[in-house]
Amino acid sequence: MTNKSGNYIFPLTVIGILFFIFGFITWANSQLIPYLRTACQLTYTESYFVTSAFFAAYFFMSIPSSYILKWLGFKKGMAVGLFIMAVGAGLFIPAAKMIYYPLFLTGLFIMGTGVALLQTASNPYVTILGPIESAAQRISIMGVCNKLAGFIAVHLLGFLFMDNIDEIEQSLQTLSPDEKVIVLQDLAHKVIHPYIVITILFVILGILLIYINLPEPNEDEDNPEHAHGEASSVFGHRNLVLGAVAIFCYIGIKSSVMMLLQILVLVWDIQSK
Repeated sequence: MTNKSGNYIFPLTVIGILFFIFGFITWANSQLIPYLRTACQLTYTESYFVTSAFFAAYFFMSIPSSYILKWLGFKKGMAVGLFIMAVGAGLFIPAAKMIYYPLFLTGLFIMGTGVALLQTASNPYVTILGPIESAAQRISIMGVCNKLAGFIAVHLLGFLFMDNIDEIEQSLQTLSPDEKVIVLQDLAHKVIHPYIVITILFVILGILLIYINLPEPNEDEDNPEHAHGEASSVFGHRNLVLGAVAIFCYIGIKSSVMMLLQILVLVWDIQSK
């Protein structure tokens, strides 16, 4: 695949859909934390394992993902990522029926694994999908797709899962053990139909991704150094190293601020009760 080709609108649209998907799944965690805290009767500490389980997959899969993509190629690798996410989403169904929190965490880790593979493929794919001069613009557009998905995920899943959650929590304190089990089962079952739909969509998109015509990057063509047989370490690229440091600092500051806000909300919630 070459950067000079102007026929990249369709593949760019497909990648935009993928950015939307893993943005939706990532931001859905913010709604799963309070939802699972009530449905599975967790402590506040236990409920935040939702985020840990999901993003732990990034730590374990970031480097292996590059080898998977080198073996399968970008298109098949992204399809496999969608299939892995389908498996993780599918685990939410038995987890909800059994109200079994460890199985929810397992599903989240598996979905995070699929997202890690998708992101490892889609981010560099966007940069070489068209003229190199406009690569930053394409990345920005993908960021818009990602954030739009986050906005939709928070509001849609909040509507589906968090409706009357405060009233449910208050009522649990006055119910008998048998009545409490029934209420928690009804609450847990709210995720079943949405995640059945999500699982099916992931499978369909993965199958479509295999059969649609997407250009496959050519390593020698897209990397002049490889074309001349000159191998070099990634640490030899100064801008890449500085970019990695900048992203590390940005994520660290962002996570710290979000954690501080969550602590303040938690303190406020405890004091109000």
